[in-house]
Amino acid sequence: MNKLTMIALGLGCLAVLAGCATIDGIGQDISGGAQRVGTWF
Repeated sequence: MNKLTMIALGLGCLAVLAGCATIDGIGQDISGGAQRVGTWF
């Protein structure tokens, strides 16, 4: 494989990992908010 292909694959992997981290963070935020509201009742 040439250098450009390797760079593209590396950036693609980083984008996927960044997306997973973002989705996980949003899930934790929603879960924390739901638990906070749940303690009010």
